[in-house]
Amino acid sequence: MGTKFEITVVADNQDLGYIYINEATAEIERIEGIISSWKPNSETSLINKNAGIKPVPVSMELFALLERAIKLSELTSGAFDVSYAAFDRIWNFNGEMTTMPTASEIENTIAKVGYQNIILDKEKQTVFLAKKGMKIGFGALGKGYAADKAKELLVGKGVEGGIINASGDLTTWGTQASGKNWVVGITNPLAKDKVFSWLPVIESSVATSGNYEKYVTFKGERYSHIIDPRTGYPSKGVNSVSIFAKKAELCDALATAVFIMGRDSGIHLINQIDGVEVVVVDNENKVHKSSGIVLDSN
Repeated sequence: MGTKFEITVVADNQDLGYIYINEATAEIERIEGIISSWKPNSETSLINKNAGIKPVPVSMELFALLERAIKLSELTSGAFDVSYAAFDRIWNFNGEMTTMPTASEIENTIAKVGYQNIILDKEKQTVFLAKKGMKIGFGALGKGYAADKAKELLVGKGVEGGIINASGDLTTWGTQASGKNWVVGITNPLAKDKVFSWLPVIESSVATSGNYEKYVTFKGERYSHIIDPRTGYPSKGVNSVSIFAKKAELCDALATAVFIMGRDSGIHLINQIDGVEVVVVDNENKVHKSSGIVLDSN
């Protein structure tokens, strides 16, 4: 998935712990085989290859994931949209990009973006991208989903505690071997080795979207990798967003959505969703939070 997963489990001995970790790793690799747009034979790649051509039969697992993705798109008025992946053709954040996309390139690509054009046929269990050149990607959803599924597998095997961390998108259950709760630090976007605040993550998940890891700079201006699918340009105004909820999949998606929506609209949305909280660091490095968050800077 282009990211590093760290898996920690509480087990009776080291050998058993490694068995559990290997099983979780295999589950993450299985999911990658379904949702990766880089693997040519994955279900996602087959959907993309047939954009504007024909519907593609898919597993119930991927179909259900797309159903949830579209509901999140509706909830966030399109700030979250898995069809954003069409922008991969004009925005590149791996160090190879040397010039800004032109206005016409962005306009042409926006015409190929829009969750409304992802056609799901539940009876036939097919997915059809209605426009040629459309492309779906799970970069803002897949890590969280994989973490949830690995956790589900380990809990089903009786593992009493653990944490699965997909480059900052993480889910926990139980406690540490010491009996202490798992905790997560809210990173200072201006100094990634420093932490604003520590928060306990109890039987819960957290995901962070930030502008400080992947970006390009043109004429002294930084452009983050988080593209607003409605405008085709990188989002501005926020340095980082951390979402707390039961499911890492939901955290992953909403962190991206709130980053794009901006501080005020994003926090307003989260305050209306039961069981979800947010911490936003704005572009002046000031910390803002939803109503249920209590920050501890100690």
